[in-house]
Amino acid sequence: MTIPVWIKPAVFGAVVGAIILAIVGFSWGGWLTAGKAEVASINNAQMEVAAVLVPICVMQANADPMSAPKIQKLKDASSYKRAEMVMDAGWATMPGADSADRRIAADCATKLTS
Repeated sequence: MTIPVWIKPAVFGAVVGAIILAIVGFSWGGWLTAGKAEVASINNAQMEVAAVLVPICVMQANADPMSAPKIQKLKDASSYKRAEMVMDAGWATMPGADSADRRIAADCATKLTS
């Protein structure tokens, strides 16, 4: 049995085309591996949860009778210390939770200082 002459270039072209397609797809096409897709979905879920809970943090800050001096100190503090200050004030601790969430505290500090 003889193999036609055109088979070798056709197979070589298909392999090279598949490699180029994969490179373009993962680089510019927006394709994701399963691991990266899972990480992206977890990050998106955390951002959405934080967006829902930040107004509660702001409400707790506004309900605090000592909020005015604390917010002033918050505005005067360095940006990297603000989340910790909101956590220490207890504003980022959600009802029913035992501890504060850093992402909520950071977003809340941004809202309170703007």
